[in-house]
Amino acid sequence: MPTIRDVVQALARRDGVDAVVLLGSDGLPIDSQAAPGGGLDAEVVAAHLPPLVHACDELGQHAGRGALATAVIEYAAGYAVVTDLSRDVKLLVLLGPGASLGPLLYDLSRHRAQIAGLL
Repeated sequence: MPTIRDVVQALARRDGVDAVVLLGSDGLPIDSQAAPGGGLDAEVVAAHLPPLVHACDELGQHAGRGALATAVIEYAAGYAVVTDLSRDVKLLVLLGPGASLGPLLYDLSRHRAQIAGLL
């Protein structure tokens, strides 16, 4: 049976993925994988996620859409995909600008329950 670390490593090996950070709702990283030489500080990145998730949840509540499931944020140099795995665990995948988002979003949506079950 795969572990959550196996899932993080598999996501990090996908084409176009620069980094994967699994973090608690408190903003502390649980596990992370980054492309060599990327200079990603997983602790700093993870610390910035809880306020973003909270704001997305509030927007969803006020807009009648419920809690955040997945968010895609486009930046000048790529994408950030944030997925809610459970109340206490979030997954962040950072992708380069040429990455194909469709297959990743499909897999995260389709396998969210199985990934969360590994926690």
